[in-house]
Amino acid sequence: MNTNIKPSAIIDALDAERVGPVFSVDGMLAARNKTRQAIVAIAARVQPGMLEEDAVAMAGKVLVDAGLTLSWHPTRVRFGRNTTKAMRQASEPGVVLGEDDIFFIDIAPRLEAWEGDGGAAFVVGNQELYRRCAQDAEAVFHATRRAWHERQLTGAELYRFAENEAQQRGWQLNPDLPGHRVSDFPHAAVHTGSLAQFEGVPSALRWILEIHLRHPELPFGAFFEDMLLDDCYYA
Repeated sequence: MNTNIKPSAIIDALDAERVGPVFSVDGMLAARNKTRQAIVAIAARVQPGMLEEDAVAMAGKVLVDAGLTLSWHPTRVRFGRNTTKAMRQASEPGVVLGEDDIFFIDIAPRLEAWEGDGGAAFVVGNQELYRRCAQDAEAVFHATRRAWHERQLTGAELYRFAENEAQQRGWQLNPDLPGHRVSDFPHAAVHTGSLAQFEGVPSALRWILEIHLRHPELPFGAFFEDMLLDDCYYA
């Protein structure tokens, strides 16, 4: 247990982890599971030669067809050089997925009253550096998640840990994706601060850990995000 948390930080943590009136463990897990399934379904439909804007439209249709509501941030599918951009940056228009390329998906659907949020990177073709970046984004996520579970790190400590993990693998961690709350919709009604600024030890089912890696010189990156949960949810 981290014993360096100030009493005022504990009070702030209680406020930051409030939930709404219909918060449900089962509901949050169902939204998370449907989100992960949708990511796989969207990725399976992305093909070389596809325009990024068409992939975004396709992703929105997949979510609606799965019974999910388009929710609190735009549905994103980013190709090639657009994978370096922070989420609030607009994609460069007209980017087409190449035969040897990388892309990522970032979706935030809602299942009834509960928020989902998730993302992952994928590779087409045989570019090993792209493949390693995509794999490392997920590996840094899981290393950081396990550090949270085993060492009871605060939100701020988690992102310092993630930055070190990224650097050890030869990547830059994008600080503009600092994690955030999820809850029964909308989480912004209870808390809008980032995980990286959270001074408490994050609770399960409350927070999204975001990992966005970028190559230090070349124009590509990879992304992975999911809810903070212990290992049994990743078996």
